[in-house]
Amino acid sequence: MKTVKASVEQHFEGRHPVVRAIYDRLLAAARRLGEVEEDPKQTSIHWNRVSAFAGVATRKEGLILTLKSTQDMKSPRIRKHEKASARRWYLYIPLAAPSDVDAELKAWMQGPGKPAR
Repeated sequence: MKTVKASVEQHFEGRHPVVRAIYDRLLAAARRLGEVEEDPKQTSIHWNRVSAFAGVATRKEGLILTLKSTQDMKSPRIRKHEKASARRWYLYIPLAAPSDVDAELKAWMQGPGKPAR
């Protein structure tokens, strides 16, 4: 059985153009914090440094950013909080517009709950 490797572009097929605009703005913000490798999977795009620190799942008119964090963070913007281990949380944040990639979100990508390695 032949395995077909996913591509970043496949995640945007059939999606509203705003989805790509959100993704590009989010990726630019992440790259300001350091090198980011895009690692497309079948259902999402993982972003790696030493290991995966975030994942992006596209939807028809938005996307869901999953941040790997060393601690839980409280905010109505975070729709799901998943405790993976004693020192690792997955935080699910829906984004519907490029303006959702704001100062608060950028701080989460580097702040006190900074991505776990």
